[in-house]
Amino acid sequence: MEQVGYDTYCKLLDEVLKQMQGIEEVEEQDIQIDLAVSCYIPEEYIENSSQKIEVYQDIALCKTEEDIQNVTDEIIDRYGQMPSEVENLLEIARIKNLGRNANILKITQKRDGVVFLYDNNKFNIDIVTMLVKKYNRKVKFSQGMEPYITLMLEGKNDKEKLKEIEEFLMSNFVDEKL
Repeated sequence: MEQVGYDTYCKLLDEVLKQMQGIEEVEEQDIQIDLAVSCYIPEEYIENSSQKIEVYQDIALCKTEEDIQNVTDEIIDRYGQMPSEVENLLEIARIKNLGRNANILKITQKRDGVVFLYDNNKFNIDIVTMLVKKYNRKVKFSQGMEPYITLMLEGKNDKEKLKEIEEFLMSNFVDEKL
């Protein structure tokens, strides 16, 4: 696992399990997330490393809001109230799913802003108009080979930052009839 990395390991494990079950898998775009937030499982919360890996894997395999809620419930049942770092980890999983559904390839923090890099082949320019109306000067759009939108988040703590990113991603679906 150390040689391929945790995310790749989880993905390979999931593929093998689906092959063994005879489930045909549709290749989905993986989304990269690089945010300056504290998200990990503290040693004091889960001391056993194999249990910690299992929880990381469960979170990485979440594909729906129901999956995230089930994992959240299981973590609380097994280990008690979650520290903020674990809550942030689950919020990142939620953001990853929303981003994938919004045809975003990458979410990266740059100083006081977060950059959302869209899949050029699936990008709907009408979303920009809607986001500019909603966020005004807090968003900046750049059209190019790979279109991206920057959302300004100055002065936000981790929890506020993640909530605002989640709300921004949900705004990508508010009115798809534009």
